[in-house]
Amino acid sequence: MRVLNRFSWIAKGATFGGLITVILFMAACKSNKLYDSPRVSSFRGNRLPAPPGMVYIPSGTIFYKSSQDSSNVGKNVSLSAFFIDETEVTNKQYREFVNWVADSVAVVDYIKDDQYFLEQPNNDANEAGNIDAERLIDWKKIKKESPLWQSKNAEIQEKIRPMLTMKAGKRVLNSELLKYRFSYLKMDGRRNDEYVTDTVGVMPIEDIWSKDFPNAQMNAMDANYFSHKSFDHNPVVGVSWKQARAYADWRGKEIMASLQKNSYLKGYQLTFSLPTEAQWQYAAEGKLDPIDTIQRTRLTISDRKSDKKRLAVNFKQEEGTYSRDGSTFTVPVKAYTPNAFGVYNMAGNVSEWTLDAFSPSAIEFVNDLNPVLLYDADDNASYALKRKVVRGGSWKDNGSMLNSDARSYEQQQDAHSYIGFRCVMSAFEMTTPQVKTRKYKN
Repeated sequence: MRVLNRFSWIAKGATFGGLITVILFMAACKSNKLYDSPRVSSFRGNRLPAPPGMVYIPSGTIFYKSSQDSSNVGKNVSLSAFFIDETEVTNKQYREFVNWVADSVAVVDYIKDDQYFLEQPNNDANEAGNIDAERLIDWKKIKKESPLWQSKNAEIQEKIRPMLTMKAGKRVLNSELLKYRFSYLKMDGRRNDEYVTDTVGVMPIEDIWSKDFPNAQMNAMDANYFSHKSFDHNPVVGVSWKQARAYADWRGKEIMASLQKNSYLKGYQLTFSLPTEAQWQYAAEGKLDPIDTIQRTRLTISDRKSDKKRLAVNFKQEEGTYSRDGSTFTVPVKAYTPNAFGVYNMAGNVSEWTLDAFSPSAIEFVNDLNPVLLYDADDNASYALKRKVVRGGSWKDNGSMLNSDARSYEQQQDAHSYIGFRCVMSAFEMTTPQVKTRKYKN
């Protein structure tokens, strides 16, 4: 028996040794795969598929300067790839944001009906008196009835009555109740590693036209511009920098939540924001190569049939002359011709908020790769600290403000009838023929 057991043990040992050999062989194969990098092939196509309403901007370089007064002072800076809205944000798009906030307030604070929530509160949350914080809104259900504040259901109307107020004989939303909360990494030069939560009122200032032009007849614009469907596709105005930033945060979450399972963007952590000043300029110029002169905007184009010049940008042609370009005020966001990147109205129509804080000497502080000057000023900060960069020129500006490097600023809490915005989303580099794998040639 001992001999048999001994030979059995030897046989087992031999089997175990063979198993180790197999495992090592498999590990070696796996190791080979780990170090077996594929050859690099160039991307087939000239741009990545973009989220709805956006276009892809490949990486490139621009000549970046701080001041209009010193056109030759600046430096080349590079931008990595990004997506940008092909148009300014429209009234219709911004109303979706307002209605989303209004629906949230209506469901959580006034209607409180289980049918609008995805799940019931658990017992612990119920006992703690924090029921609403544990409940998720069923947005598929809400969107079928949105906006709830305009619902014809008598029961819903009764419950949300406190959300409405009378204005010019019409029942409208009480703007004081429409707040959006979002968190971001605060940049103020002291605590650049602290996340803060901001609460921003989302309703644009509808009578901003009369506020901007007190000695002009603007009543019709005040009453109709944001709410009437005839202005659906005109750029939203009367929105502050803080409101524009809140919209960008909401829009990014909406886009990521709506991605299909097979979307190549699914699973990535992508930032969504206002464009930096450099991103805005690069997208406006529609060029891949740096420039060392001011990028002049083409104000006119030639009509092929008549061979006559016609205006191609919405701006103030001269003192008291607004309408020769086809409109006295703003125009629909896809008016005129897009630039080489496929982006509309980067010059004229409305000026646009950017993410940057304004400094006349920003060029001295920012990096030469993806430059941005960030400063999140408190509401009670000094005037200089609350300035944010505005780019692009508007329907009420003259031609000199339409150049791609022209800079101006406004206070972050202010809004105007000539300032709108668009959004950007981070993207990825496309593999170009420049970096593809080649055979070595001596």
